[in-house]
Amino acid sequence: MSKETKAKSIIEPRVLKGFRDFLPSMEIPKKAITNNLEKHFRSYGFVPIDTPILEYTEVLLGKGGGETDKQIFHFKDNGERDVALRFDLTVPFARFLAQHQSELSLPFKRFHIDKVWRGENPQKGRYREFTQCDFDIVGVDNAEADFEILSMMDSSFSVMGVQNYQFCIAHRGLFNTFLAHLGLLEMSVEILRTVDKLRKIGKEEVQKLLHELTGEGEKANAILQYISKEDEKEPFLTTLDRLTALAGGENPHSERMRTIYSYLHEAGIEEHFTFDPSITRGLDYYTGIVYETFLTELPHFGSVCSGGRYNDLAGLYTKEELPGVGSSIGLDRLLAALEELGSPIVSSASSADVAIFNTDVKHFSHYDRIARVMRKDGLRVAIYLLNKKIGVQYKWAETNAIPFAVLLSEDDVLSSTLTVKNLRTREVHNALSIEAAIALIRKSTRRLTTLGGR
Repeated sequence: MSKETKAKSIIEPRVLKGFRDFLPSMEIPKKAITNNLEKHFRSYGFVPIDTPILEYTEVLLGKGGGETDKQIFHFKDNGERDVALRFDLTVPFARFLAQHQSELSLPFKRFHIDKVWRGENPQKGRYREFTQCDFDIVGVDNAEADFEILSMMDSSFSVMGVQNYQFCIAHRGLFNTFLAHLGLLEMSVEILRTVDKLRKIGKEEVQKLLHELTGEGEKANAILQYISKEDEKEPFLTTLDRLTALAGGENPHSERMRTIYSYLHEAGIEEHFTFDPSITRGLDYYTGIVYETFLTELPHFGSVCSGGRYNDLAGLYTKEELPGVGSSIGLDRLLAALEELGSPIVSSASSADVAIFNTDVKHFSHYDRIARVMRKDGLRVAIYLLNKKIGVQYKWAETNAIPFAVLLSEDDVLSSTLTVKNLRTREVHNALSIEAAIALIRKSTRRLTTLGGR
């Protein structure tokens, strides 16, 4: 085959719009975060589940809402069945619960970390294929379950090493009580979807849409008054008191929020939570507390963690009452935001803790023995496998963000010692025993682990 013919036969390598390849520099911190989150979720007694990426379209459409329906990827499979890629991990979870409820013990606490797909317009931090980290409690409807999810959200951000974040929470039930007080309860779905656009289109545009929707400027202004805060630093309970008064007085929803806040206060984490009545969540299945999370240094980047209470979702698939509450961390969006901020969680990603340089291929078995001992002790060890100049090997280690290198001279091999070089500080430690080398490397990599480097 001629070069011209071969060139013409090569398929152009490309990916679909809104989809991405992940290079090691991004996949390493992503895997490190998911591994840490899985351990963290288990520490709360949550268990993993999995569901198919493909479901029957009618199962996924359920009560997603108009915007959801437009964004689902669906098609006919080889058997002419109408199937769709999952839009999120919550609706498949509701189907899962209905199908397996006899095999589960309630309350059921699950976590699920996997990809989902949405046919929306790609933009910075928003993709058509992305990873969600969900955690939910099903089978209980009380303030204690709501608080535990909020507590897990806060501790999860700590586990991930994320700083400067704010959880914005509200209550769908309280908002609906307010709408009923205005005589607009039958329009709640449309009003909620309109209010959910506040951050995207601004207050004036939302006011115009509310006016068109309700047909009354006075009621549109009342809704705008409810969802607005003149002082962004208004204390949680002050906001709750104001909204409760607008909704006609104390009610079960305002009382639930007071109890939740008391738990946040007792846990000493209330400073990370603010009552933001503009938070409604666009999906129809939420019935109680709802929340979104913003990085304070990138407030316009969008929410990186959201969710709420959904007491009626499983009712689409079963007559049994299965109230639930949960949250979802948008991992890809969070990583994109952290990358923009230059966070060490992303920039410190490394493929290994230590590289063993190939200074003489005849000693390869010796390199392998050292690597086996270090790996048994929990270190990630990469042996350089080519017979290249030492400068090339340094460049390889630097490209892979490996912080330490092991070099062995003839004397090191004979005396069972080794030389360790810190590739970041250039500090060299000669004639170390393998135990001393492991201790030295571990001391540094332990610090990097806390930054998300592993």
